[in-house]
Amino acid sequence: MRLNVPMTMMNFFRKSEGIWLTQRNVHHFDVVGDESGESNLIVKVIEPDDLRVQKVCSLGNIKPDRAKGGASFNWQANTKDSEPNPDYEAVLIDIPDDETGLTGKIIRDKGYVEGIPVVSRYWFGRDGILTINTDYENNQGQERCWFITDDFRVRVSTVKMMNGVNLMTYCSERRCVSPERLDKMVQNHH
Repeated sequence: MRLNVPMTMMNFFRKSEGIWLTQRNVHHFDVVGDESGESNLIVKVIEPDDLRVQKVCSLGNIKPDRAKGGASFNWQANTKDSEPNPDYEAVLIDIPDDETGLTGKIIRDKGYVEGIPVVSRYWFGRDGILTINTDYENNQGQERCWFITDDFRVRVSTVKMMNGVNLMTYCSERRCVSPERLDKMVQNHH
């Protein structure tokens, strides 16, 4: 199976759309506590005409006409059957530097490390690895993400405090099969 590697943020968001089972390992350098575990990551693509684009762009003082769209990311314990809690949702808007889409800014309504609006820089390497750098008020974060297959991806991140690296995270993510897709797979198998 040949993997089509996304090389723009919107292609990355589209390839990421769906529900992912995230298995995460977290290493704190200064805290005794384990945040490792499993959760669901729910990704939904946001088109450029969505009202959230204008709202989030205003948080970053960016003209909404520069936005190519975005995605909402919602985290949920994987044992929950209820709807995801909107308090755990972040909206990311793509502002590419140019028409290639290989580099740009992501405007977030909530940062991952500090729950405040934040602007991140991103770029895609020739190998398809997405790197996102974020400067918060008191921290710096870097996240790298890449697809191994269409339905399996890896994320690694570090958070640096002023005195050095404070946190490292490794996540492996497997796409969950929707009931509709599962039914289709069963029908095709028979």
